[in-house]
Amino acid sequence: MRQLTLLAATAALALSAGMSMAQDKKQLVIVVKGLDNPFFEAIHQGCEKWNSENPDAPYTCFYTGPASTSDEAGEAQIVQDMLGRPDTAAIAISPSNAKLIAQTIRTSNPAVPVMTIDADLAAEDAALRMTYLGTDNYLMGKRIGEYIKEKKPDGGTVCTIQGNPGADNILRRAQGARDALSGQEGLATLAGEGGWTEVAGCPVFTNDDGAKGVQAMTDILAANPDLDAFAIMGGWPLFGAPQPYRDLFRPLADRIASGDFVIGAADTIGEEVAIAKEGLVTALVGQRPFEMGYMAPSVMIDLIDGKDVADPVFTGLDECTKDTADTCIQK
Repeated sequence: MRQLTLLAATAALALSAGMSMAQDKKQLVIVVKGLDNPFFEAIHQGCEKWNSENPDAPYTCFYTGPASTSDEAGEAQIVQDMLGRPDTAAIAISPSNAKLIAQTIRTSNPAVPVMTIDADLAAEDAALRMTYLGTDNYLMGKRIGEYIKEKKPDGGTVCTIQGNPGADNILRRAQGARDALSGQEGLATLAGEGGWTEVAGCPVFTNDDGAKGVQAMTDILAANPDLDAFAIMGGWPLFGAPQPYRDLFRPLADRIASGDFVIGAADTIGEEVAIAKEGLVTALVGQRPFEMGYMAPSVMIDLIDGKDVADPVFTGLDECTKDTADTCIQK
């Protein structure tokens, strides 16, 4: 009995020592919009790979966020809490609501480096962070628009599917798509420019909810049976509700194949590439979230050490069509 007691005490001391060592490490915090999105889980996996490759580093990559992507206030509270912790060495934030996060940073007056990841602050608030790591969102949207325009060079009617109306990254993608379609820059909506018109009820804001996105597209098609194109600024309907998406667009497969109906969509995660291979989306323009999560700790350490860090740091795009679906993702 005495030996068991000693063993238990030894184990408790070892556990306590391990916890103490973990607590001694400073945290490189990544705060995402929500833990319910597989895109952000890929960022998480990149963060964990960095941890596994750097076990002796004085820092650990710590991934967090609200349970739901639609919880803007929850994300802001987490950012505030993390900035108030003594073990936070730096923070990378994916703002769900760019203005709210900017205000949170401003009022927190952080003493540690702040950067953004995946989504940026609005241009007028960029001085609140030291760099942005992620996708060139304007270019991403522009490439989606270019794929649509390639199939329908004379224009037509289009509806953009967006996420959170306060998400700067999605707004930049939508602007890129409009600029590509119209041949002009900075239009808030399309009303015939370049031959393209946005139909009533669009853009649709889904708050990153895949099922809501599919339902919105169902309603838009019912009201506009001759619609020429969807420009989907995030992959939510495809990776968040893949079967309802397939059910909606399988009857339009021949029109998609001929280029009579065009769907350009963001992201290449979940079942999206499989859906492209089935011919139910014209083109995917994908991000590299795993790379974002893997690179973020190193970028934060450079910021902590006062090194010169480029602003922005772009992670590139993967572009997939039915014909390239087997080879389009960067390994």
